[in-house]
Amino acid sequence: MRTIAWRKLPSYAWIRRFGVANLSGESNSVPLRHGPLLKYEARWRKIDDTWLCALHGRVLFLRQDSTHLHYRASFPDNSLEQPTPPSSASNPNLGPVPEDEDTETLVKHYLNLDPNLTELYEQWSSVDANFKKKAPRFAGIRILRQDAWEALVGFVCSSNNNIIRISQMLEKLCLHYGPLLGHIGKTPYHDMPSPSVLADPKVESHLRQLGFGYRAKYLYRTAVLISQEYEPDWLDSLRNPEKPILGKQPSVAGKMQPGGREGYRVAHGELLALQGVGPKVADCICLMGLGWGEAVPVDTHVWQIAQRDYKFGKGKHSSLTKATYDAVGDRFRGLWGKEAGWAHSVLFTADLRAFSERLVSKIEATQVKEEGAELKVETRLESESLAEKKAKREAEDDGLGQTTLTAVTKTSRVKRRRKV
Repeated sequence: MRTIAWRKLPSYAWIRRFGVANLSGESNSVPLRHGPLLKYEARWRKIDDTWLCALHGRVLFLRQDSTHLHYRASFPDNSLEQPTPPSSASNPNLGPVPEDEDTETLVKHYLNLDPNLTELYEQWSSVDANFKKKAPRFAGIRILRQDAWEALVGFVCSSNNNIIRISQMLEKLCLHYGPLLGHIGKTPYHDMPSPSVLADPKVESHLRQLGFGYRAKYLYRTAVLISQEYEPDWLDSLRNPEKPILGKQPSVAGKMQPGGREGYRVAHGELLALQGVGPKVADCICLMGLGWGEAVPVDTHVWQIAQRDYKFGKGKHSSLTKATYDAVGDRFRGLWGKEAGWAHSVLFTADLRAFSERLVSKIEATQVKEEGAELKVETRLESESLAEKKAKREAEDDGLGQTTLTAVTKTSRVKRRRKV
């Protein structure tokens, strides 16, 4: 593979727009090494202090220090391979772009670095005391601008699943059906397969053999619809024109309404026609794949936040019905505006981190053992260190495509013996 040298974003853009550190050197943000940017992008791999992913026809490398974001890319030796999905390609009218400049443009686009994060946090804090209280410790959180097709595939795989299995599924999908870009060391890197590739009749049974379960049918049928029955640009036609695909100029998206802009409502409704896509999955795709910032995915964890901090859970909204789902989204859109999904993601992250930093220790058992002439009391101390464990989302299909957050307890048993 051909690899360009490491580059770095100017410190001003990184500090002011990305919100990783301030000029005093004090960081109050969640740095890249903790993966907040990669939260919904399961294809990234971490090697030492560097994140790698096959993206837009190249393998992209990202790493971070206290002041800069560093990036580089490796390209296939044979550059005839087209980036996948098709929407990843730059506007052909722009002509050839040097690979280093193209990669910088890709990084800024993909990580959504253009919006001024300081201004957004100030705006959300000015209208919401709860956000003002919780968000400052979680600066630097941005919504990725993924390709619509990749986001759709990823969230279809997320049904009744957890992040580890989702990552494994996407890796298998790329390995068996995506174009090979090359190897980094001994590891092969494949780009995302296009819809037309997954529309082969043999795909469904093969995906079932690979462990996709009922999701195999959803992926196959969705690929058939998009590649054979819908217009070629159908999925990208649902995108927010203010946040177009890489290489195209933005345009006006329309007036904000309580239920979101018309384009968002149309996109959400169109996605619901796909197998395996409920209201929450459709909102995830709208937010992270189509650029509709007002999309607010409401899973059971967000529902808990809405009940605890925003007075839901009583009267006609005592349970998470479809009407309540819409009401929660409308409430947050009315509060935070057209980037409500972004603000909601900050609170979601803040709530998870607050939960994970708790340490609960308990005495599990006390056993008395007699060993020879010496009597010993053995106490096992079980620590549930949620700071060390990874929160795992187990999706439970309840007709709304909801996701239930389950904390996976990683226990450490410490044997202590004392003489009696």
